[in-house]
Amino acid sequence: MTARRVRGGLRLRLLLSYLLVVGVALSAVAIGVRLIAPPLFDAILVERTGHGRMVGAAAMSAAMQDATESAFASAMAQAIALGVVVASLAAIVVGLFVTGRIAGPIRRVAEASRRIARGESGARADATGPDEIGELAESFNRMAEALETAEERRVELIGDVAHELRTPLATVRGYLEGLLDGVVEPSETVWAQLHGETARMNRLVEDLQELSRVESGAVTVRADVLAPAELVRGAALAFAPRYQDKGVRLDVDLPERLPAIVADRDRTAQVLANLLANALRYTPEGGAVRLSAAPEGAYLRFQVRDSGLGIPSEHLDRVFDRFYRVDRSRSRAGGGSGIGLTIARALVEAQGGRIRAESAGPARGSTFSFTLPLAG
Repeated sequence: MTARRVRGGLRLRLLLSYLLVVGVALSAVAIGVRLIAPPLFDAILVERTGHGRMVGAAAMSAAMQDATESAFASAMAQAIALGVVVASLAAIVVGLFVTGRIAGPIRRVAEASRRIARGESGARADATGPDEIGELAESFNRMAEALETAEERRVELIGDVAHELRTPLATVRGYLEGLLDGVVEPSETVWAQLHGETARMNRLVEDLQELSRVESGAVTVRADVLAPAELVRGAALAFAPRYQDKGVRLDVDLPERLPAIVADRDRTAQVLANLLANALRYTPEGGAVRLSAAPEGAYLRFQVRDSGLGIPSEHLDRVFDRFYRVDRSRSRAGGGSGIGLTIARALVEAQGGRIRAESAGPARGSTFSFTLPLAG
C-alpha cells in the first residue's frame, strides 16, 4: 500500500461515512417535515384563528386557499433545501477537520513504521493525546524502543562473540604456525596450551547454546518440592576446593528450619553455581563469600554476598546483559564468558522468580540474590 493510498484512503472513507450519516439524517428530517408540517400547520391555524385550511366560501375563497397552501409548500421546500445545503457545507468542513484529526496521527504512525522497516530504528510516531489514537502511538513507540534495543544488543552480541573467539583462535593459530615453521618445539606445555584454548572455545559455544535454549524457552523446567538447605550445602561443597585454592573463605549461613520451595533441582543448582563462580572470580585472595537463604513473603531468597571488587551503581542494571563486563580491560580468560549471569537470570525467571544485583560501590563487594516460590 502506497503512502498516497494510506493518506487519502482512510481520510476519504471517514469523510464519506460521516457525510453518509449526515445525508441520512437530513433525509429523515426532510421526510419528517413533509409529513408532519401540513397537519401541524393546520392545527396551529385552528388554534390561532378558529378555522382550518378547509373553511367555507364565506371565510376564504378556494383560490385563496390554494394560494396559501402553495405558498406554504414552496416556502417549506425552499427552507428544507437551504437547510440541506448549509448543513452539507457545515458537515464537509467539520468532517474534514475531524477526519484530519483522526487520520493524521494514524498516518504518522504508518510513516514511522515504514521508516523502521527501512532500517531507521530511531523512528518514532509523533502523536499524542488521551484517546485511543494516542494510546496507539505510545504503544508503537514502546515497541519501536524495544526493537531498537534488541537490534543494539544483536549487534553487540555479534561483536562480543567475534571478540571472544578471536583471542583463543589467535593463540591456537600462533602455536600451530610456530610448530609448522619449527620455531616452537612440540612439548607437553604447548599441547596443554592448545588444549586449554580449544576447551575455552568449546565452553563459550556450549554457553551460547545454553543461553539460546533458555531464552527461546526450549529448556524444560521440572518443578518439584525441594529442600533449599540441601541445594545450598551441595553448591558450597562443590565449590569448596576452588575457593580453598584461591584463598577465599566460603561461609554458609542458614537458619535451623527452611520452608520447602517449588523449583527445578538441576536449574537451581546451576544458578547457584553461576553466582558462586562469579563471586569467586571477582573476589581477591583473602576475601570472603557468604552463601545464605531465608524466607521472604511467599518466596525464599538465596543470597551470595562477596567482599570483592564491587559494582558501580551505573552498571548494576546491565550486569545481567550478555557479555557485559564492568571492567572492559579485565582479562577475558579471567573474566569468564560473560553470559553466566544472563543464563542465571533466564533460569530464575523460568521458575517464577526474580534475580537482582546490589553493591555499595567499587571495592565494597557485591550481593547477588534470587527468589523462588515457596511450596504451598
